[in-house]
Amino acid sequence: MSRTARIALFLSLAGVSSTSAQGPTIRGYYLNVGLWSDSTPFNPGGFGNVSRLRLMTAPTIGPVGLEVAYEHVLTYSARASGGPSGGIVVPGGGEWFELQWALEESDHVAWRHRFDRLNASWTPKDWVTFTAGRQTISWATTLLLGPADPFIPFDPSDPFRDYRAGVDALRVQLFPSPLSDFDLVLRPVKVRAGDTVVDETLTLLGRGRGVWHGWELSGWLGVLHDRAAAAVGAAGGVGQLALRGELSLRDEDDDLVVRSAIGVDSRLELLGRDFYWSIEYQHDDLGATGAGDLIRVTSSAAFARGELQTLARDVAASQLSYQLHPLWSSDLLVLWSLTDQSVLLSPGVSYSASNEITLRVGLFVGLGDDTPSGANAIPSEYGITPTLMYLSASLFF
Repeated sequence: MSRTARIALFLSLAGVSSTSAQGPTIRGYYLNVGLWSDSTPFNPGGFGNVSRLRLMTAPTIGPVGLEVAYEHVLTYSARASGGPSGGIVVPGGGEWFELQWALEESDHVAWRHRFDRLNASWTPKDWVTFTAGRQTISWATTLLLGPADPFIPFDPSDPFRDYRAGVDALRVQLFPSPLSDFDLVLRPVKVRAGDTVVDETLTLLGRGRGVWHGWELSGWLGVLHDRAAAAVGAAGGVGQLALRGELSLRDEDDDLVVRSAIGVDSRLELLGRDFYWSIEYQHDDLGATGAGDLIRVTSSAAFARGELQTLARDVAASQLSYQLHPLWSSDLLVLWSLTDQSVLLSPGVSYSASNEITLRVGLFVGLGDDTPSGANAIPSEYGITPTLMYLSASLFF
């Protein structure tokens, strides 16, 4: 299908009608982020801006559904080579179909558009759904760090995680009871370097999930990127605490790779206001063992496929949020690389101007070694992060 045909398909949805279904509702999301960052050996710094416009619709006709999300992302940097705004709001990796195109690319401006969702579903019975195309699939159990999620986990440091990245897949969902479900997913993956395909893999996984004595238990098994893999996960509560954990095992070049995370979180009342906290720890054999290993990780196949949320083998993460006022909230994210001792701090304050409009101001600060050397071209994971300030406005319509 040509680019023009794809866009025409989306625009034509506004005119869909049927005697057995209502015309689709077009919903939208607009985000504008103004940024400033200082200069580092890895970032030219300066002022920048990111604008993101997303249009979404999900019409249904009887048992057949169509989901489409089409978006434009325009980034500007006052300095050449990308500046402080590079790629902040378009996650992904390994997409089979090329559904993203560039309208303008220069030293200061990048304007791209893409289909982030484009799938059709069929639900012949209440207990089964078939879906084909670009769609959202999440098998994570923990909240911030999800190494056992095989479908492009989100970036935990991204403050604009309103929509999870879609993957190109065939999916069958079964719902045998109100407290259990089963997933079967077939996902082909292509890794590209520019216009050249450098790697192709196939994933075929089955996952079961159910509730036992108040605990959600899950497990998946199959082939992940052409290699045998399996995982288990559990989530439940003990008193006021929520406990979550996941563990995956996979074969990589005849080595057993362990990827795991465990976390605890809770919500309580503090000084008459809502306070939430979470702490997670991740061990990932795909991660770097130290600063000298970061180059290998960033050039690995797992990194190119979008499988890594962080680069270090051992990482701790914490998120705190506090309701200052019914319309104001504050939060703090801390990511700590236990292998190179670098830290990323990201505090922020949000204001709900209305049910549809949210304003936010925030800061990123990286602590750690930021001086490259011959031995360590990347001196630390978070030490190279420039100090970055941003002011954002988001609108849902």
